[in-house]
Amino acid sequence: MNRVNSLSSWKRTHYAGSLRRENIGEKVTLCGWIQRLRDLGQLLFLDLRDREGIVQVVFSQESPELLNRAKQLRPESVIGVRGTVRSRGEKAVNPQLPTGEIEVAAEELIVFSEARVLPFQLNEPVSASEELRFRYRYLDLRRPSMQRNLRLRHEAALQTRLYLHRQGFLEIETPFLTKSTPEGARDYLVPSRIHKGRFYALPQSPQLFKQTLMIAGFDRYFQIVRCFRDEDLRADRQPEFTQIDIEMSFADEEDIFSLVEGLMVELFALIGEKISIPFVRLNYEECLEKYGTDKPDLRNKVTITDFSSLLERASSPLLKTAREENPVLKGIVIPQGAGLSRSQLEKSQQKARTKGVRNLIWIKAEGEIKSSPRLERDDNLALWEKSGASSEDLLLLCLGRREAVLEVLGELRIELASVADSWPPFTFAWIREFPLFEWSEEEKKIVSVHHPFTSPHPEDLDLLEKEPLKVRARAYDLVLNGYEIGGGSVRIHDRDLQHRIFKILNLNEQEIEEKFGFFLEALSYGTPPHAGIALGFDRLVMLLAGENSIREVIPFPKTTSALCLLTGSPSPVSPAQLEELGIDIRKEEKKK
Repeated sequence: MNRVNSLSSWKRTHYAGSLRRENIGEKVTLCGWIQRLRDLGQLLFLDLRDREGIVQVVFSQESPELLNRAKQLRPESVIGVRGTVRSRGEKAVNPQLPTGEIEVAAEELIVFSEARVLPFQLNEPVSASEELRFRYRYLDLRRPSMQRNLRLRHEAALQTRLYLHRQGFLEIETPFLTKSTPEGARDYLVPSRIHKGRFYALPQSPQLFKQTLMIAGFDRYFQIVRCFRDEDLRADRQPEFTQIDIEMSFADEEDIFSLVEGLMVELFALIGEKISIPFVRLNYEECLEKYGTDKPDLRNKVTITDFSSLLERASSPLLKTAREENPVLKGIVIPQGAGLSRSQLEKSQQKARTKGVRNLIWIKAEGEIKSSPRLERDDNLALWEKSGASSEDLLLLCLGRREAVLEVLGELRIELASVADSWPPFTFAWIREFPLFEWSEEEKKIVSVHHPFTSPHPEDLDLLEKEPLKVRARAYDLVLNGYEIGGGSVRIHDRDLQHRIFKILNLNEQEIEEKFGFFLEALSYGTPPHAGIALGFDRLVMLLAGENSIREVIPFPKTTSALCLLTGSPSPVSPAQLEELGIDIRKEEKKK
């Protein structure tokens, strides 16, 4: 079979997927992969695929030698075809393909590379396991859905750059080899060969560098940047990820909100979605009380109602006993939930128990109002009337600690209440006024909710040392369909205030100097007020593409155990490399 090593005589004239009726009669040269072969004896139909799509190529008895050569081909081999574009004819039109009205009558054929039998079929939807797909990622990426996803990723990145350029932002690169400041997730460390015993860290975020750029007077910075976090993985999390990093001087929350909302309008226009602005604004505490989470899916219209005021006059033994423990009583109405089975309700009860909520109560109006566990009739009636439920609905109530109750109801509203088809496919919200600090049970100390460079609310400055857990932050998250897709804050631009925050975080003077001394010094030379945000680019593209995992929009993702199955990393290195770095691997002693 003819092969070619030089393309000098086989230059492509068109992409296969770009041919249309207007190309009928043209001589074309196409290059690509064989998607499928259909041998009908005196005719052979070959679907030729490239990044723009698929076109049907026909080999016929008019050229017996060419037909016989084509019959030896294998799917996924790379070939070149010359031929003439012609109409398929009315009965042969394939309406499923953009090229379905035409085909190419083959006149010449060249084989660039033959393919072995594939380890899995490149079907849509794919039937192979994720492990097999990642091992042969170069094959998996040939699938049209993966080609479409990565093209969308490119278009989203390009649109982001164009939009921010029009808004006066400069794209400035920041270092990948930087200083370890472990105030959050674990750092990936990089040993220095020249300075043995010292380490760089791969950045979890360009936070300090982008704030330093504001001090340097660049005013508006952005970067589509890789970041690294050595943490446990989920479907929407990777050890290395990409974010749209933004910082602007002389700006506050509303400036960031307006800027990002404009960007979302342009990005979602790429998939034909019209986004309404401004987005909903919710305070953190309000968000927890209504939805049980700080990243609510607002397509789901179910909200949490507080029934605690009814505990005072309750006559049911369960409610009277619980009243002495000073709990809260909150609930949700599940539309059309009256038909939920006992097994579904028991599953919900088990979920509540695992979260520390002993009492999950359901109430239905089946002729008369019934509840489980059984409550007095007056209590059932009062609860049902306050809920505003109809006879087709189900009222679910949780009794217990506020935090646990809100968490349980927040999860149940998602699990049991469906999103109506008539609701907008994409619903955004800004969540703001988070707590500045929280207590870490693991570390047994106060830690930052976002990061230590977040400005406290001006009204709460007097509480910083006295009651730090009550201080609100000028921080904000952007939430879309139950996903947090961005987070940012107004930054601290005063050196003394920044030093106070470090002290509240229990850093001593030596630690402050070693970790952040250069930054505190920079703050003392004239720093403009500034604010910023980082948007999770992988999550954004995942939602744009309609996928459920960011691994479907990342070219070469890691597994949930942080492995690259394609290259086999992480992998051991030679003793000579370790010796050059001054590193000795300590082997774990076997237990006797």
